[in-house]
Amino acid sequence: MDSLSFFRVRDFHELVRAPFRGRVNALCWERTLSGDYAEVVRLIGQGSGEPITPLDEELLLGLPLSDAGRVAAQQMLGDLRQLRELGLDPVLNCIHGYPRDESDSPVATDVFSYHADSAPIEADTWLCTYFGACSEGLHSQDAVRRVDVPATRAALLQRYGGPDDPGFEEFLREQCYELHYVPRPGAEPYSFGVGHLWRIATEFPGSPVPPCVHRAPSTRPGDPARLLLIS
Repeated sequence: MDSLSFFRVRDFHELVRAPFRGRVNALCWERTLSGDYAEVVRLIGQGSGEPITPLDEELLLGLPLSDAGRVAAQQMLGDLRQLRELGLDPVLNCIHGYPRDESDSPVATDVFSYHADSAPIEADTWLCTYFGACSEGLHSQDAVRRVDVPATRAALLQRYGGPDDPGFEEFLREQCYELHYVPRPGAEPYSFGVGHLWRIATEFPGSPVPPCVHRAPSTRPGDPARLLLIS
């Protein structure tokens, strides 16, 4: 892990308290979790048939889980409770797939694109993948905003139909184009891993650090579902 981009912490308390500063815009509490998360996914199945199935305490504790499956369920519920005690609103999902941006826009704005989260006030993003493919991030020095790539900016200006002026910048913000990035040549993304709890920086007014650029893993039909906590 590149210490210029993110930092390992020792426990949940440090994850909550450690500040973002310098070029550190992500904190990771590395964990090796017990329990059978694959069993949870198998018993949920396709759920409602939707790509994303929200999981709550009633659903998880109602599954006919083995002892190892119950350990997994209790771990996820425990993480939810800890984040709620901080005043956050985390969700736990079983994800079979995300919708893709199928528009003809020069900038795809789905979660498979490298992007930064944003908020109007100070806020962080928390996430943990318990099972399945995990998210990946880019070091800040390796990320370039798509709207700053000359060919992409020219295509967006054509779509905007006006000059490169404050109105164009507002257009980019309204469409969330300025939140999406491409890696520089030779960039090496880093994996968020499975079981680790992350706190990452978002884009908000007055943020002391650049936002953490990350993306969801690509999914294909037949891939295992993901168990993901996010807040």
